[in-house]
Amino acid sequence: MNKEQTIESIDNARKAHIAQMEKIEALLRGKKVENPTSPEKTKCQFGKWLYDEDNHVKDILGSQFYSNIEILHARWHEEYSRIFNIFFKEEKKSFLSKLLASSKIDEMEMDKARLYHSELKVTTEELLKALGSSYRRASALSESKFR
Repeated sequence: MNKEQTIESIDNARKAHIAQMEKIEALLRGKKVENPTSPEKTKCQFGKWLYDEDNHVKDILGSQFYSNIEILHARWHEEYSRIFNIFFKEEKKSFLSKLLASSKIDEMEMDKARLYHSELKVTTEELLKALGSSYRRASALSESKFR
């Protein structure tokens, strides 16, 4: 990746995490969300980029920046998976709710989702801050650092 592509990828990751938080907030308001992000850290758009060895992200950002983003991204997905499981896991629905075609989440599960969301917001802010630092770092690097 060249410098411009790397900077754009970092910015896209920031935008994707903001959009995902908006989807989660819509779920909490009772809205239906199509195409939720995968709870697996290597299957989301940013994860595919972060873990792609061909783009040399670790070399470009340096191991400290990369490690920090990787840790935060993994934590984000761990926390997000709890919310995902409440809203999207089919096997958790009871036979009666399947029979009645009800997708309503019971209040106790919704309370858990709200708690998980508040924790996820903190991790999201940390991740966005790390991505902002990485964006500035990549912007300041010489084009020769990129492949």
